[in-house]
Amino acid sequence: MKRENRSLAFFTMLLLGTAVFLNGCATTGMDRSVKTSKSIEEVDSDIKKISVQIDVTATALDSLIKSAQPDLKKSFGVYSDAVANLESQGNLVIKHIEEMKLRSTKYFAEWEKQGDAYTNPRIRELSEERRKKLAEMYDQVPTAGSGIKLSYLACLTDLKEIQKYLSNDLTPKGIEAVTPVAEKSVQELDSLKASLKPVITALEEIKAELYGGKK
Repeated sequence: MKRENRSLAFFTMLLLGTAVFLNGCATTGMDRSVKTSKSIEEVDSDIKKISVQIDVTATALDSLIKSAQPDLKKSFGVYSDAVANLESQGNLVIKHIEEMKLRSTKYFAEWEKQGDAYTNPRIRELSEERRKKLAEMYDQVPTAGSGIKLSYLACLTDLKEIQKYLSNDLTPKGIEAVTPVAEKSVQELDSLKASLKPVITALEEIKAELYGGKK
């Protein structure tokens, strides 16, 4: 009787363990899908925020170098805050684009492995077609994002050096001397904003494919 009870208990534990294992596999795939979708939302939100911050920074710098400023210290403070916010937002953009690349790579690799488990050949074929199409679309984001990173780092370096220079010579003459460099930096900010467009396009294509054009 005791042997029968032990056998029943062992069999029950085995079934429970198998169920947990199978459920864990499904959950892993779902978790990766959710995290990958979240990455899209993060990058999309980041791009919108940095686009606004680029305009804010350009306006602050342009205002600072205008002649006859009544309060240079106040204008410099506004510019410094704008540069700090741009740096913070830019770092988030780069971070989230890189995270999206890592998450999507793992997600599609796992999807490819699970595709071999389908016994229905048509479902297996559909799964592979869908995986390849989405993987190619997701790859466009980090590829386009490399342009943002280069423009952002170059632009930020000049903006911070202007800030450093003026912190030592916040005078009308100091403003006049750095104006040509500042005007070039305003143009660099325009170029940075233009570098966002390929990522915006790639994100829009992904959202249209996933949600039928719904935003």
